[in-house]
Amino acid sequence: MKKILLALVFVLAAGVSVQAQKVYSTDHDYQADVKVYVVDHEYQADLLVYKEDHDYQAKGNEGKWFFVGHDYQADVKIYFVDHDYQADLKIYFVRHEYQAGWRNNSKKHLLYGH
Repeated sequence: MKKILLALVFVLAAGVSVQAQKVYSTDHDYQADVKVYVVDHEYQADLLVYKEDHDYQAKGNEGKWFFVGHDYQADVKIYFVDHDYQADLKIYFVRHEYQAGWRNNSKKHLLYGH
């Protein structure tokens, strides 16, 4: 029974960690999964984003993004809008990895399942 429970926990954990945040910035809004607006201040953001240097560092749905060069490489395609009212998600780019994370958990679903 313990082995079955342990295997189940491992499978569930693996399923969650598969949601890497490899992001592609599209040229047109109709190509995007999510429309994003970059705010001027941290407190205005739904998500604090840190840009990773390598794709393997962009794990989970925690605001650690790696921008890819082609749409087929991406887990999610985004389009940067010009006004906050056009956005599905408001982000703020942070300087340090430890600062990344959700400020508005109700928006988390936007970056899952694409």
